Amino acid sequence: MDERNPLLERVKFLSIFSSNLDEFFMVQVAGLKDRRIVADGEPGRDGMSFTEQLAAIKLLVSDMSTRQRRCWHEELVPQLRQNGIYIENYDDLSARDRRALTDYFVRQVYPVLTPLAVDPGHPFPHISNLSINLLVVIEDKRGQHIARVKIPSVLPRFVQVPESDRDNGRRRWRFVLQEDIIGNNLHFLFPGKKVTSHHLFRITRDADIEFREQESESLLKMVEEEIEARHFGFVVRLTVEPDMPAELRTWLANKLDVANDEIYILPPPVSLRDAIQIYAAVDRPDLKDPPLVPRIPDALRDGSTILDAIARQDILLYHPYDSFAPVVDFVRQAAHDEDVVAIKQTLYRVGSHSPIVDALLEARDDDTQVAVLVEVKARFDEESNINWARTLEKAGVHVAYGLVGLKTHCKVAMAVRRGPDGLRRFVHLGTGNYNVATARIYTDIGLMTADEDIAADVTDVFNFLTGYSAQTEYRKLLVAPVNLRQRITEMIEREMEFGEQGRIIMKMNSLSDYSMVEALYRAAQAGVKIDLIVRGICCLRPGVPGVSENIRVISIVGRFLEHARVFYFAHGGRDGKECLYAGSADLMRRNLDYRVEILFPVEDPRLMAFLRDDLLKFQLRDNVRARQLQPDGSYKRIVPGADEPLIDSQDYSNFSTPSGTLRLVPQAMR
Repeated sequence: MDERNPLLERVKFLSIFSSNLDEFFMVQVAGLKDRRIVADGEPGRDGMSFTEQLAAIKLLVSDMSTRQRRCWHEELVPQLRQNGIYIENYDDLSARDRRALTDYFVRQVYPVLTPLAVDPGHPFPHISNLSINLLVVIEDKRGQHIARVKIPSVLPRFVQVPESDRDNGRRRWRFVLQEDIIGNNLHFLFPGKKVTSHHLFRITRDADIEFREQESESLLKMVEEEIEARHFGFVVRLTVEPDMPAELRTWLANKLDVANDEIYILPPPVSLRDAIQIYAAVDRPDLKDPPLVPRIPDALRDGSTILDAIARQDILLYHPYDSFAPVVDFVRQAAHDEDVVAIKQTLYRVGSHSPIVDALLEARDDDTQVAVLVEVKARFDEESNINWARTLEKAGVHVAYGLVGLKTHCKVAMAVRRGPDGLRRFVHLGTGNYNVATARIYTDIGLMTADEDIAADVTDVFNFLTGYSAQTEYRKLLVAPVNLRQRITEMIEREMEFGEQGRIIMKMNSLSDYSMVEALYRAAQAGVKIDLIVRGICCLRPGVPGVSENIRVISIVGRFLEHARVFYFAHGGRDGKECLYAGSADLMRRNLDYRVEILFPVEDPRLMAFLRDDLLKFQLRDNVRARQLQPDGSYKRIVPGADEPLIDSQDYSNFSTPSGTLRLVPQAMR
């Protein structure tokens, strides 16, 4: 809804909102419904029962979804039209356009469709998760009948009208929704019948897999079975459009076993998740964010190998402003280095096309031991990860599938190389996944180092992941579920000893662990100044008199998804000096207690200064993309004063790299 964003970026964000909302229902709402069955009378920490929480969610989601559609119809569609991009209503098309679309339907859509009757001889069919469906009402001499037609997900939802022409010499893009094309050609599916009406509906199913790890002999087989079960999860949301008659809506809800409070009656379209297809199809760079060309840090530009560069100094990467290519090259060069004797890596979400996996496959030979932990329990990436794991296994790579009872969420890779003085270990530690696609749109930090203590800790972590190690002490790394919670708590408490001179800055995706929230409250009451940059869920309330007056919380939502986790303590080191950690862990109970996570120290003064000043402190000055959390839990956009410069912490036009360290010069400082 922010008019400062380019038009097609606004369309993309509208699509992302729908996608995120789907996942919210599949996981969070499904979990609430599960818990309501067994413990509805037990209030949570906010005093609300599960039924009350679900009712509040429905009110909020209904309002947000209505606003989303209003934005689409009243703002974006008219502005798209002004720019030669038309979202057409089928009824408004010319006869020529309709003939062209009918021809498209007969050749490319009709063969894919499977109409399913619903009567005593044809039971109500299974409706797949997130599918868009037509409920078709048909009449013949025997009476009225109902059939279901699924809109095929293998076909584009937004279909370009054939033979789109130019408007005064300017290229035009014209789109029609696939369901409108099918709805206006239903007579091909029901010859000899009268189609009296058709109505769209969409369902969302429970997809929150519960892994019964202790009961299974094979983690891989268990995950595959749970993935299959996901297709048949109970319905948590039924979305229909207002034109569906009440009696038909009731009939459909009964067939799907959906309660009245799970029905969402919303203006069309039934979902805008696929609007991103318009963004991809339309070649209008002027309506999109300008392309970002990632940089290679100076330390990697002198022609030497990455491992040699790491041997000289620690190297910090800040994606997407820094290229992800050095991370891929780290693995690839290690794979082809005759002196590298071992490569070890964790993989959480790698995507469908992974040059990282390709590099690992290249590394497998008789002289190099390759060991990879592929986390097959990464939600919604389970199938992809299983496929990658099997591909690696077939190539002779040693593959572990994860740990029983824990998800492996840490991002770490290590190469072990022979040298004149014996073996030396080179490590990459990150805040984000080894995924080239998300590295272009997520902000993440990576550290490449040959520090012996960190490398020794990484070796211990891999022994824990692939063997039976029960390591309880680490030299420099903070590792969950071993020492991370304890050490973060200790550093918060150490700042309390310095009272008003204490300083904490934390950047993360989510803050929901109650003990961490309470520790920060205690620190604030001791006078410590605390700034939090929390993109998503935050269960801490700042600015509450007597409790959290010294805490400020902002959320930055912009072009790139803020994914890095960084924790700064002015006196948190064991010697009372400042310290800074980055890594994979949010301050959530699941991250601290039920996942393998790593926070790594950034000790090089140049790199620490960059993260402290050019990242954390600069983001705290953002007055373009930042919202500030209020004591009542609401967010307010930060509005700059009349004489204040606009500061967009994601808008960088110039890069300089003194001493081989990335330093960002924001364009918005004007």
